[in-house]
Amino acid sequence: MNPSIHAVRRPVRRWRLAAALTLAIALPVQADSVTDWNALASGPTVGPRFGGPQQQSRVMAIVQIAVHDALNSIDARYESYNTIPHAAPGASPDAAVAAAAHTTLLAMLNALPPPPSPAEATARTNAINAINAAYATAIGPGAPSASEAAGIAAGEAAATAMLALRYADNGMGGLMPTDGSGTPNSPPYALPPGPGVHQPTPAPEFPASTTPQFTGWPYVTPFAVTSATQFRAPKGTILNLRSAQYASEYNLVKSVGDARVRGAAPDSEMSDIPRFWAGGALEWNANVRLATANRGLDRWQNARLFALVDMAIADAFITNMESKYLYNFWRPVTAIRWPDDGNPNTRSDPFWRPFLQTPPYPDYPCASTSATGAAAQMLRRYFQTNAIGFTRTINAPAAPLPPPMAELPIKAITRTYKTLSQAETEQAMGRVYAGIHYPEGCFAGLHLGNEVADWVYARYLRP
Repeated sequence: MNPSIHAVRRPVRRWRLAAALTLAIALPVQADSVTDWNALASGPTVGPRFGGPQQQSRVMAIVQIAVHDALNSIDARYESYNTIPHAAPGASPDAAVAAAAHTTLLAMLNALPPPPSPAEATARTNAINAINAAYATAIGPGAPSASEAAGIAAGEAAATAMLALRYADNGMGGLMPTDGSGTPNSPPYALPPGPGVHQPTPAPEFPASTTPQFTGWPYVTPFAVTSATQFRAPKGTILNLRSAQYASEYNLVKSVGDARVRGAAPDSEMSDIPRFWAGGALEWNANVRLATANRGLDRWQNARLFALVDMAIADAFITNMESKYLYNFWRPVTAIRWPDDGNPNTRSDPFWRPFLQTPPYPDYPCASTSATGAAAQMLRRYFQTNAIGFTRTINAPAAPLPPPMAELPIKAITRTYKTLSQAETEQAMGRVYAGIHYPEGCFAGLHLGNEVADWVYARYLRP
């Protein structure tokens, strides 16, 4: 393991950890070390270094399980994920949290392939520096006390146990993934064009065509579910191109998801909602922190909640990608431009373009709603209520539009939800307004995520 992981071993100071994270990620500091480290790990400096949402979800599950198990080794309030030794009496909980998060994050960053560009190399260095700075500032100067040293040992033990399930020594002092995550795009997608068949997003409306990705994600080892097929989405009615439902949903997306329509109403809810969710609200760790900030959870409760949420999201993505590449259903942009799909109630438009860029994988079921369904359902199960709300503001990036329309500028968008089901439904319809999904696939994704969360909650980290 890289020696930088163990470079700093000094006493944890809670106020210093909070200050470091404020500087590192410019987000409001939460109430304890668990949520502080969660904010850093899932935030914009660190999270994107691991790749797309699927890869980030895997990383967050690993980090949060290690944090949970570290605290549980000090005070066993819940079932642990891994079997690790009990911490020494009096071990510092904050030291354990810091060591678990620091060790897992740096190990996984060091296990990544070489950066693909100088810009990414710089971003990766910044992420490592932010993690080390937060840890160094949290721990403070001087030799650790017996309590702090015991906490650090507990955190490192939990991290090592978790990493051992997903990595092996690469023979060069580092780690390599053993859970299938190292080959996310293998085998390559090779289906020829045809009615109903997913194809790369066409250029030149966006900078380049989008090659289908994450074909190998169905083969990643799940964290809780028995297999990627356990909660496979059932075959949807929309997959029948001759059906009335297909024609209805095709025409809905064609109407409300057209970039020209959305660009002509830039401040409407139908334009704001897809930009809000695509602009950052799909990062559900932040949503959970906002939704639970005033619920009085202590470190153990927060650690259990985030471990459950991130396990459910990670397994929902694995399950989702298996379903996507089973059905290989085409995206609206391909369908609407197709000359003749055989349905008399659809009419093609070779110049149609979605409001937002189409993600690089098939339509059915929706990946983002699978993650949303998993997170929302886990919150419902954890608190035994749907009445959990949050308000969040997103700086949505600029949205390019077809010429001669000017792109929509960066925009601060605030959305408020009183219930989890309200957030779920809005996020699902946001993908339709974006022009990148049919409704049936969006709601199938929510259902898939709900089922995964139910399974995880019933069987893992129980009191």
